Amino acid sequence: MAGDGKSTADPVDLSKLRAKIDATDEQIQQLINERAGYAQQVAVTKNSDDGAVGFFRPEREAQVLRSVVERNHGPLSDEEMVRLFREIMSACLAQEEPLKIGYLGPEGTFTQTAVYKHFGHSVRALPLATIDEVFHEVEAGSADFGVVPIENSTAGSVNHTLDNFLVSPLKICGELELRIRQHLLGNMDGLNKIVRICAHPQSLAQCRAWLKEYLDGIEQVEVASNAEGARRARDEVGTAAIAGDAAVEVYGLNKLIADIEDRPDNTTRFLVIGRELFSSSGDDRTTLLLSTADTADAGALHKLLAPLSEYGINMTRIESRPSRRRKWHYVFFIDIDGHVDDENVAKALIDLEKNAQLFRVLGSYPKAIL
Repeated sequence: MAGDGKSTADPVDLSKLRAKIDATDEQIQQLINERAGYAQQVAVTKNSDDGAVGFFRPEREAQVLRSVVERNHGPLSDEEMVRLFREIMSACLAQEEPLKIGYLGPEGTFTQTAVYKHFGHSVRALPLATIDEVFHEVEAGSADFGVVPIENSTAGSVNHTLDNFLVSPLKICGELELRIRQHLLGNMDGLNKIVRICAHPQSLAQCRAWLKEYLDGIEQVEVASNAEGARRARDEVGTAAIAGDAAVEVYGLNKLIADIEDRPDNTTRFLVIGRELFSSSGDDRTTLLLSTADTADAGALHKLLAPLSEYGINMTRIESRPSRRRKWHYVFFIDIDGHVDDENVAKALIDLEKNAQLFRVLGSYPKAIL
């Protein structure tokens, strides 16, 4: 009976369910190994001398993951199914040699979390001290790809990443979005023991209102990464840090207050950078670097961007940065929907290039999936 405190399922039914689970697990394992065998055949067919990077096709992975979402009917969420398939693809690709991914370290940063979300855990993640180093290591071939933050929904653009594109030949190969949960971490047992807070400037900006309300007057120290702040919180009396869950585990800190970000939808967009452009995935974004001959002319930018409207192309983002060529001269980073191989995009870019003093396609890449 349901009201006698005992399970409504009898032991025979439970054992049958467990037997079905075991049989399903066996089938899943066989199918995963079968998939890995097909991946090996693809590698042999391609016969690349570039190692794993020669077999990695971001447009193909995006198509696979979109199909996962389209055919998913639960009970697992789309996000969980995508995560599982990402790990399967990551393991299959790494059979011969794992991809080497540079990121803004040290271990325990949000960027490291972004690496594993996008590439899975069967990669070799290379922590680097600065965003500059991430670009340099990918340019030199020491890393196959890099992952760098580009903008946050609360704190805005990461200008250091934008400025690297002014001098780097690298291309944008992908993007992802990561929900950022900021925690106040430390070894103390109360907020009254905090003397200083160490965090990356972006994290301090994302928690500005909370810090003003609850820790007003406490010294805020900007550091190169949240992991560096967490290390200092571990080693220094009176130092607290702002960081995510990964830093809690790596540095053994107490989570004093969870989720102190000012907005509940706080999200950071990351870019994947590499050495080449890839083909269309069917749902892509293109990033352009442009400048007009005279940015002081009130109509110059409008004239420059007119082809986008003419060919029905949606511009999703525009950001200006000093060009570093002369004072008061600016360049524009522009995101548009579509791929450079799309007919309307290709025609618009021909007209854009005619009117631009500086024109570069920084990347055409699959839009973020979940």
